[in-house]
Amino acid sequence: MRCLVARVNYKTLIVICAVFTLITVLLWNRCSNEPPPSPAHPPPAPTAEADALDRPEAPPIAREVPYEEIECLINEDTTIKGRREGAEVFLPFTWVEKYFGVYGRIAQYDGAERFEFSHSYSKVYTQREPYHPDGVFMSFEGYNVEVRERVKCISGAEGVPVSTQWGPQGYFYPIQIAQYGLSHYSKNLTERPPSVELYDRPEGTVEGPSPWTIPKGCALTRVRDFARATSTRQFSAPDNCPGISLILGNSRDFVLAFDVKFLTNGSVSVVLETSEKGPPFVIHYVTSSLLLAYKEREVTYGIGARAVWSTVTRDLLTDLRKGVGLSNTKVARPVRVVPRRVVELQLRGSGFIDNITISSTAHRAAFLCASRWLLRHQDERGGWPIWVARRLGEGFRPLEPGWYSAMAQGQAMSTLVRAYLLTHDPAFLSAALRATGPLKRTVDQHGVRAVFMNKFDWYEEYPTTPSSFVLNGFIYALIGLYDVAETAGDKLGREAEVLFSRGIESLKAMLPLFDTGSGTVYDLRHFVLGTAPNVARWDYHTTHINQLQLLASFHSTPIFRDYLKRWKTYLKGGRAKHN
Repeated sequence: MRCLVARVNYKTLIVICAVFTLITVLLWNRCSNEPPPSPAHPPPAPTAEADALDRPEAPPIAREVPYEEIECLINEDTTIKGRREGAEVFLPFTWVEKYFGVYGRIAQYDGAERFEFSHSYSKVYTQREPYHPDGVFMSFEGYNVEVRERVKCISGAEGVPVSTQWGPQGYFYPIQIAQYGLSHYSKNLTERPPSVELYDRPEGTVEGPSPWTIPKGCALTRVRDFARATSTRQFSAPDNCPGISLILGNSRDFVLAFDVKFLTNGSVSVVLETSEKGPPFVIHYVTSSLLLAYKEREVTYGIGARAVWSTVTRDLLTDLRKGVGLSNTKVARPVRVVPRRVVELQLRGSGFIDNITISSTAHRAAFLCASRWLLRHQDERGGWPIWVARRLGEGFRPLEPGWYSAMAQGQAMSTLVRAYLLTHDPAFLSAALRATGPLKRTVDQHGVRAVFMNKFDWYEEYPTTPSSFVLNGFIYALIGLYDVAETAGDKLGREAEVLFSRGIESLKAMLPLFDTGSGTVYDLRHFVLGTAPNVARWDYHTTHINQLQLLASFHSTPIFRDYLKRWKTYLKGGRAKHN
């Protein structure tokens, strides 16, 4: 009986609670719908602006995006995994990147991440208008030729790059040497003057102990050099002597320069403290024909006999890294050895030394090394033969060692003209004028001039058979011709002006052949050989743009500006209209 009463009371309690809840909900809804009582003095109606400011923002509605995996069939050929969100399908960017040849990366800014997408990887520089033969060459102030993977080293004897582009043995490549010179010339115009510290100043100007250490059996004296009208150091450090040393202790700059004249075989060595654990590295500059050697933290460069006074200028950072990264392949091994301090300089053998300096840069010296190399190595035809074989591609006859390049001729002209304007030495201008020689001769005559459709002269970067018509090398040749014509004047520069004018007419007529509607082609092999086009990669495409910008800055040809505008749009995915 007691259990029955308990069940009845329990059911009654549930009914009472339900009724109470229903009444509460009804009263709440009614109160919510009734307007509030009007105050005795109602406030003025709020403006729209105030209403917008006072109204609280609704919180965002959080929801999970229902992604699901979906199989994607590409061109009825390949299947990949994608993601689907409703009617939207997402493909992996690793696939998009390869399929369309585009670029993307996840970047971080102030702790936040974003995905950055670009159609191309190369940038167009801002043209300095107008272009002048004594000014910066294109955007070459941003070039660092000496650190390129296919530069074996900077020759100690010649002071210019040794290329491994087409052979690991290393050779002098006139194009690379001219670019080395033009880059340092341009840097010299655009960068601040270097900091320079002179060591071993004349006697009596510095108090304190001598910075030189002269071991027993060695000798170091100051003598008067009447030919140079200066006082220099004469040294003698025989083979059985550990060497005479000069304390340097420079931890800021790493470009070493000195004037030297050796009477016997000898060397100038530099001790470098680096970030690497272990003993310091030593770079030896020896009086031999050795190009470069490396063994047990010692790098050796041959600087030639140096039997007459000459200046040696070396970038110790580049010399160290090229030495440590020395390999028997076309590409030097990448190394990250970082010098922290130039400790000391050591002398061996006998001779004279003067003007020992360490500076932040030496752009003028590097430029003049390149210019003088071009002066010394120009042949009787006015050219700089390239002594390696070159095969441009299937269908072209290989180029045998000794071929000329219109690009080498053009960039050499631009270098030599600047050397003339800087030094006023007429030998540089004479060499630049002679450099037009190979452009006047046809390929069959061991020159670089080809003729397109029996009408338009073209100066070949690679004088192949059949002709290849490379665009960027041709325009570099035109720039060199312009530099010579402008600098030499109407009389001396007449031949260069004629060659330039013929080239400009060819470029205006043939430029449309290099436009693909979404980019440019490197050459005209598709026209000559009937093969697939040799599409220019993006850095060559921007080179074409930069070259046209330069030409357009002093040559008022509408077609140049029209193509400039369109070719720039291709960098961001623009395309020509279709039918």
